[in-house]
Amino acid sequence: MSFNTTSILLLIGVFTGMLLSLIIGQRLGRREMDVGTDSGRIQLTAVEAAIFGLMGLMVAFTFSGAAQRYEMRRQLVVDEANAIGTSYLRIDLLPATRQAALREKYRQYLEARLAVYRTDLDSSNKSHEAIATNLQRAIWASTVAALAEAPPHASIIVVPALNEMIDVTTRRAIAAVTHTPKLIMAMLLTLGLVCSLLAGYVIGSSHTRHAGFHWLAFAFMMTITIYVIYDLDYPRYGAIQIDFADRALTDLLADMK
Repeated sequence: MSFNTTSILLLIGVFTGMLLSLIIGQRLGRREMDVGTDSGRIQLTAVEAAIFGLMGLMVAFTFSGAAQRYEMRRQLVVDEANAIGTSYLRIDLLPATRQAALREKYRQYLEARLAVYRTDLDSSNKSHEAIATNLQRAIWASTVAALAEAPPHASIIVVPALNEMIDVTTRRAIAAVTHTPKLIMAMLLTLGLVCSLLAGYVIGSSHTRHAGFHWLAFAFMMTITIYVIYDLDYPRYGAIQIDFADRALTDLLADMK
């Protein structure tokens, strides 16, 4: 199932579920309105406050985690651009006869790395990853061969930069598949439905007869909040994008050409 389909189902499902919970809660509240005592309602208010407080904490923590991962992914794009750019510049320390072929491999490698993320929704993503990996190996082998003809101090400068260029791909690969745990998202959704039930109960136990606007406002804001957290955790798929950070790589590729 595609991300867009999952997102639409999430929006519709959460919004509908919350509206149903509000309706059920209101009916229960009206049923208990005439038979409940003041002390009993005070105790229920304490329970409701605790559950709504827990919901607020869950929203805060999950949103904070998603935002941190978004920033981490953005920073990793910059780190990769810097790593490739630094390694590319240090080709100047290698023998002149080796430089042209290596520069071409770097250009091809950067194009492959860009293609990996531009086709993130496509089945061809794996083929681009394989191309980038093969080019990594070719760059490493060519660099080692070139260093055999270079002054000894060249290895101290060239190899660490090349290692960083290779290592950052692993960090980006892990970051791309790191999201909010499904159990936490399930708990957030469950809390949202429970809070909707309690909100409906409060409305029903009061003397408010026309609460349609309150229902819609509550369900809408809760649904949008949960969706934003979900969308923020997948910045290559949804409405919140991280593609602007790829400009660091595209600008570097333009400089290489």
